[in-house]
Amino acid sequence: MSTYTAVTEADRSAMLEALGVESVAELFAGIPDALRLDRPLDLPPGQPEQEVYAHLRELAARNVSAEDEIGFVGGGMYDHYVPALIDMLMSRSEFLTPYTPYQPEISQGGLQVMFEYQTAISELTALPVANASVYEGPSALASAGYLAKLANGRPRFVVSAGVHPHSIETLRTYAFGFGAEVVEVPLRDGVTDPDAWRAALDDQTGAVFVQNPNFYGAVEDVAALNAAADEVGGVVKVAAYDPIALGILKPPGECGVDVCVGEGQPLGNRLDFGGPSFGFFAATEAYLRRMPGRIAGETRDVDGRRGFVLTLQTREQHIRREKATSNICTAQALNALGGVVYLAWLGRQGLVELGELLLQRTHYAREALCAIDGVEPLHRQPVIREFAVRLPEHAPVADVVERCAEQGVNPGLALEADNALLVAITEQRSRADIDRLAEVLQEAIA
Repeated sequence: MSTYTAVTEADRSAMLEALGVESVAELFAGIPDALRLDRPLDLPPGQPEQEVYAHLRELAARNVSAEDEIGFVGGGMYDHYVPALIDMLMSRSEFLTPYTPYQPEISQGGLQVMFEYQTAISELTALPVANASVYEGPSALASAGYLAKLANGRPRFVVSAGVHPHSIETLRTYAFGFGAEVVEVPLRDGVTDPDAWRAALDDQTGAVFVQNPNFYGAVEDVAALNAAADEVGGVVKVAAYDPIALGILKPPGECGVDVCVGEGQPLGNRLDFGGPSFGFFAATEAYLRRMPGRIAGETRDVDGRRGFVLTLQTREQHIRREKATSNICTAQALNALGGVVYLAWLGRQGLVELGELLLQRTHYAREALCAIDGVEPLHRQPVIREFAVRLPEHAPVADVVERCAEQGVNPGLALEADNALLVAITEQRSRADIDRLAEVLQEAIA
């Protein structure tokens, strides 16, 4: 049995004959030589299917599931408990293919899910409009940059160094495409330096970006940072939020935020080796028509019955390409469904109680780790579910992580530039787990 190949030599010959060309090389003659590979692809020889399966199983065995170790890794993706209810609803056949619902009369279930999801995100962020999700957190933030470009055309973006590195990288990639400069403002004791923030703002600033809590777990004064941006005038104020933290933080809509984005994975989605997840995107009504993706709306049919439609769909397949705000289509709608089911399952009070639980356990963990000789906090700002600790110089963080892993504990995300650990807490990490982390970490740095 050989490896399956979709196109045989007979198929290729038939295709070339139908096109009236002699060879594949002739078919691609219009592509400049500098852009063409002048050698065969460097691929290993084919293998029988059972050997490929055995090889893939061997590779998969190298992975460690979050359920096989005590994990304190965060940095944007978190090991929250996912109730069985979510898997049950997401596996229903009407939700398994949530492609763009071009025919609303036969897509009422999917459209209602989008509408309910938008409503939940709007209530969570205290902003009046939300779209039907985007791909993930970093592209949501970068899409907010493009929204700002459309809104005011100014060529500078000011971003706090506390924003997730992946989001900053994605923003820079987007900004390069339309010629915007990204100016990064440093942190001071774990939060955005207010003096450097003010100094970076000018009449060419199109948007400002902050994250709350920031990448290092510190709670930012979003209202004060936005107030400084308001002094310039016309600036789009973007904030990325941890949705779980919104159970106890003042919502962005009450902090002067114009656009709130974030990573939706903590809402009813497992880690899944880093994806897929979904990003959320909410804004004030002033930016409604510049939002990426699609927005489902509620209406009445000819018989007066409640129904749902796509109110806005601002991608290039629906409007002229130069007016499109994104290429977002299916947009992880199945993952967003998991998010709204999770929020409904948790409820308003449940979200608050979860936030308070994380606050208490995080405080306990921070105190426990900083009691270890040589370990100190990277900053002393208030934290909710994540914090960073600096390790002693004689204990490189990469080596410490490896030693802890040998004991069945993943102690956190290594911040090698600071020789620090970023430690995340979820409701799945008990006090006993935290005590175990402190014990293993103390041994690893001894």
